[in-house]
Amino acid sequence: MKHKISFILNNEKITHEVESNKTLLSVLREDFDFTGAKEGCGMGECGACTVLVNGQPINSCMMLAVDIEGKEVLTIEGLSRGDVLDDLQISFIENGALQCGYCTPGMIMSAKALLNENPTPTEEDVKHAISGNLCRCTGYQKIVKAIMVVADKNNNQ
Repeated sequence: MKHKISFILNNEKITHEVESNKTLLSVLREDFDFTGAKEGCGMGECGACTVLVNGQPINSCMMLAVDIEGKEVLTIEGLSRGDVLDDLQISFIENGALQCGYCTPGMIMSAKALLNENPTPTEEDVKHAISGNLCRCTGYQKIVKAIMVVADKNNNQ
């Protein structure tokens, strides 16, 4: 059964029809071609599919698309402003906080939620905020550093 839903996707008002059993992740990837969020485990354990819903990090593989009615969804594709990358995206690049890149969008979105709520977190806050995102390549040190660089920048403004 199809449901008509209205929501905001990357700052654009959307009205879309979705099947009642389709996840937010599958709608983002298949219907809108936003492929930054990845399906890793399909069980909400790895964080590769993390997007922000009303500013909160959500495992989009676990949320039904019908549940985003009236909500605001931000994906990694909506984080940049045209060709201008977000500070977190720049910091991940400059600090080598990515290798294969599979977890990177989810990591960045979890970090973005943290920095939106707490622009000057401690290293412990950062580790806690990304604890739901698994990375098999970097060992997390460079990821934490990249986030702290942005936090330090926020602290010095």
